[in-house]
Amino acid sequence: MRIAQVAPPFESVPPARYSGTERVVSTLTEELVRRGHDVMLFASGDSRTSARHVSTVDQALWHQTPRPKDFARTGP
Repeated sequence: MRIAQVAPPFESVPPARYSGTERVVSTLTEELVRRGHDVMLFASGDSRTSARHVSTVDQALWHQTPRPKDFARTGP
């Protein structure tokens, strides 16, 4: 089965610290890969996974220095 997993860009997968959504996405993704599924994970570039990984941002937004103040898209 081909499966796409999408994680929010705020924290890496798995998260360095506590993060509910990203931890669940990581656990589910790794188990699906272990069971032989073709999994593609869309997550921040600093994520670690055994699935195929597509970076949605270079680094998790909470890890950027300085931290972004406004997450609204600017420009086209």
